Amino acid sequence: MKITQVLPAKGKNDYYTGNRAPLRPSPLLKLPVGNIRPEGWLRHQLELMSDGFVGRLTEISPWCRFEESAWASPSGEGKYGWEELPYWLKGFTDLGYVLGDRRIIQEAERWIDRILASQREDGYFGPQSNLEAPDLWPNMIALYALRSYHEATTDKRVLTLMKKYFRWQNALSLEKFLPGSWQHWRGGDNLDSIYWLYNRTGEKWLLELAQVNHDRTAPWTGGIPTWHGVNISQGFREPGQYFQQAKDIRYLQAAERNYRTVIEAYGQVPGGLYGADENCRSGHTGPRQAAESCTMAEIMFSHEMLLGITGDSVWADRCEEVAVNSFPASMTPDLKGLHYLTAPNMIQLDRANKSPMLENQGDMLSYNPHDYRCCQHNIAFAWPYFAEHLWMATPGNGLAAIFYAPCTVRARVGSGTKIKITETTDYPFDEAVTFTLAVSKPVSFPLALRIPGWCDSPKVFVNDKQISVPDAVKGWLTVNRNWKNGDVLRLEMPMALRLTVWEKNRNTVSVSRGPLAYSLKIGERWQPYGDDPDWPGAEVFPTTPWNYGLLMDRDNPSASFEVFQNREALAPQPFTPDNAPILLKAKGKRIPAWKQEANGLIGEAQPGPVRSDEPVEDITLIPMGCARLRVAAFPQIGEGPEAVAWKDSAVSSSEG
Repeated sequence: MKITQVLPAKGKNDYYTGNRAPLRPSPLLKLPVGNIRPEGWLRHQLELMSDGFVGRLTEISPWCRFEESAWASPSGEGKYGWEELPYWLKGFTDLGYVLGDRRIIQEAERWIDRILASQREDGYFGPQSNLEAPDLWPNMIALYALRSYHEATTDKRVLTLMKKYFRWQNALSLEKFLPGSWQHWRGGDNLDSIYWLYNRTGEKWLLELAQVNHDRTAPWTGGIPTWHGVNISQGFREPGQYFQQAKDIRYLQAAERNYRTVIEAYGQVPGGLYGADENCRSGHTGPRQAAESCTMAEIMFSHEMLLGITGDSVWADRCEEVAVNSFPASMTPDLKGLHYLTAPNMIQLDRANKSPMLENQGDMLSYNPHDYRCCQHNIAFAWPYFAEHLWMATPGNGLAAIFYAPCTVRARVGSGTKIKITETTDYPFDEAVTFTLAVSKPVSFPLALRIPGWCDSPKVFVNDKQISVPDAVKGWLTVNRNWKNGDVLRLEMPMALRLTVWEKNRNTVSVSRGPLAYSLKIGERWQPYGDDPDWPGAEVFPTTPWNYGLLMDRDNPSASFEVFQNREALAPQPFTPDNAPILLKAKGKRIPAWKQEANGLIGEAQPGPVRSDEPVEDITLIPMGCARLRVAAFPQIGEGPEAVAWKDSAVSSSEG
């Protein structure tokens, strides 16, 4: 058994497409869409998407009307032709293939057939309105849908279209190739498709185009060229992508530096994101600063991409942190509405204007399937892509378990043997994951398990026999053996309580157990609005006090919290306050001067520790992903001389 932090980028996989020489070999290779079938809670998220606004956006969004869309026109002419349709189609297509949903697949392929038919003789495809400049950004998104379609069907028309299209790009003058605006910041998405095509065709000129693409993309190699939140979530990785071709470690280091620069300045909060309610802004770093739903979807994909490029498990840790803590609250529990912004601390989701505390004017926080134009369409791919990356192939014809969730995976391993692995777990709410293997004959191959960075003492059992694991192993634990039909591998990851003190952010503190961060449980009052009875909007108001500081023993967190199970069995939709599977009992004191602002926004956290003369109360914490109303970055309650009084600067009540 091998223990490694980063999977080796050497060798090859005989069955799945990775990087072709001279690109750096791929330590992890994506399995084709459809090879992984999610089950349990994750499948339910996807089914809710199918029945929710994502699955019915053609009924809701004017940008997705087939008859009016330039994307559905063979001539490329039409009323709507920018990013909205491909944003949605990118996720909608994968949703269909991941679920095996014929309705969705047929509807997606209807759009894809029209997009394929739109290609001109010179190689350009898509809406004619984007030819001015030209604007390559919308086509970058559309290519992801075409790629998934090719994975699922092997339709050669996709490769033909992409070759002709990139030939057209290759003939553009430099001043017309990725000039300003979104395409300039997000050129890494184009680069990803260039490499994807090269790995399937081996045509060397594509690497020359990749070099130009890198040179013409915003200079992420030298720092942060834009502080727009979604641009960052997509663009920070571009040097790491180019590292595959340059093979200079400094490019990979630049991507890591970009990530750390943003997180250390604006991401000193639980949940894995950073405050950019449109842009990161100096002085707006507290836990009430929010992230766009687009940012969540895009940064999860960036982490997934860098995981495949590097094999470094830290990127999987970072993706999982966003997926299970921040992303669920971006939508209603039935996934029939979304909002633009989600923050670690937010105690009222109404339609009132929160500017300038939040950057944009107007309603940014209430849930609505009709609004938030970019996020309304772009959020569609987050859960499907996460499901597609539960497993990946490895060099040596092996497999790696990336994100733990109930599922089955089918793949070829070893000498070509077909294998099915059934993964049974309630993770991230439970510590144990069981893998049951089904093979027609014994087969030898390496099976890599991700050991999350928070896990100190993993245990591994094969057919109930415990395997010795080195102390404090992190990264990857690879079991390489001759596997037989019916073999059972069990991974146990004890979930210890952890406290994180955000010293750069007012000394607030967050509580975590395993991969889950925890929030105060706040009573919710949902108030529908709008004139569409099938797709209403909703505001959410607090019904219980929220202005608590936390009492805890920083040196012994387990002494400050009681962990208990809320339900005997995991609910199909666990991401709600009532269905929260695991609760924490804690001690807190109210801070009377911490109040809601007149516009409904939570008062900003102040530096602590904080003195409070209020009585000690028992409070309940629930997983952050279960809480639409939340306080996940708590003021610390202090008793000593270092404790300070909270300044009364807000103007309204702290209760709804």
